[in-house]
Amino acid sequence: MIRKTTQLRRLLESPKLEFLMEAHNGLSAKIVEEAGFSGIWGSGLAISAAFGVRDNNEASWTQVLETVEFMSDATTIPILLDADTGFGNFNNVRRLVRKLEQINVGGMCIEDKLFPKTNSFIKGEQQPLADPIEFGGKVKAAKDSQQDPDFCVVARVEAFIAGWGLDEALKRASIYHDAGADAILIHSKISTAEQVLDFKKEWQDRCPVVIVPTMYHNTPTSVFRDAGFSISIWANQLLRTAIISMQQAAGKIFADESVAEIEKQIVPVKEVFRLQNASELQQAEKKYLPPTKEQPLVDPVR
Repeated sequence: MIRKTTQLRRLLESPKLEFLMEAHNGLSAKIVEEAGFSGIWGSGLAISAAFGVRDNNEASWTQVLETVEFMSDATTIPILLDADTGFGNFNNVRRLVRKLEQINVGGMCIEDKLFPKTNSFIKGEQQPLADPIEFGGKVKAAKDSQQDPDFCVVARVEAFIAGWGLDEALKRASIYHDAGADAILIHSKISTAEQVLDFKKEWQDRCPVVIVPTMYHNTPTSVFRDAGFSISIWANQLLRTAIISMQQAAGKIFADESVAEIEKQIVPVKEVFRLQNASELQQAEKKYLPPTKEQPLVDPVR
């Protein structure tokens, strides 16, 4: 099987637009793979929300890694982890890379803000950015630390989020690219794709460019394809779908004081067992456990 790091690198370097879908635990990661996606976005927002905490580094990096390990174990496609600012300075980033490689994660994306970070869509203009030279050092430390040559480091530029213009975004991207970043994620929170398109036009094809069209979701995907973007990330839609579904189900069960009606609208328990791969354990039990009374002994001669 092709290594997950190699799979992710191929997605980044693909001549066509590729897509990553958000997941926040092992179950959602498996659903993403079964839907047909070739890669997973390990969303910082979604993982923190699943913990019930804010997207402000309130969940520790080890808690995030534990979640991502379950996601990696449950799937065969690569994960690009949203690693926030790298959970500290260059030294934290070096250790992070080593741990991600150990749990078979394809790569990480780090953003040029300060630790602890705040979600980009909450008062973004008031969020200070990291010194670009210092952040470039983080990128270089990450690349110097990897053992797998295909492990990918994506540098996320937050200049537009913080209210800076195109020149600042290009300057920062150039520093990070020179430091070894495998791709640039250019982030924007306006309702059109204008900023990211302007960036891509100036940046050309110096390295792959990744986008997250959460706020400019009405832009046709063909626009991104025609502009030559590498990957489009659907960054939080599964979490948001799960939230509204759980809210509606919980409200109806509370109002009805019964689950009779809701049972018609939800998956059967056997589908949960299927996603958990319960059948594999049943087969393994037959292979490794002593036979039960209903299971005759196998002739050892055979």
